[in-house]
Amino acid sequence: MKISDLKPNAALDRIELEVEEVGEPRSFSSYKGNGNVATATVKDETGTATLTLWNEQIEKISSGDKVVVENGFVKTFQGKLQITTGRQGTITVQPK
Repeated sequence: MKISDLKPNAALDRIELEVEEVGEPRSFSSYKGNGNVATATVKDETGTATLTLWNEQIEKISSGDKVVVENGFVKTFQGKLQITTGRQGTITVQPK
């Protein structure tokens, strides 16, 4: 799957992405608990999107990394496609 294939409010089986930039983490508090979240700009040969990073994912991902997201979800936020692993998905950094 490629970024150009993504549809809002749809499940995401597997996608390979390159991380352009990771934003500053910020704290959140919700009825499910507390944690940290950051957004990363990601790309492939068909376009760019935003990747939401949760808690320990933030420490594992850096600019320039190639990552694989599996069993994720796609939505839109402020007019941009946003990819997240949610509770069931995974994100793996590919060896350099």
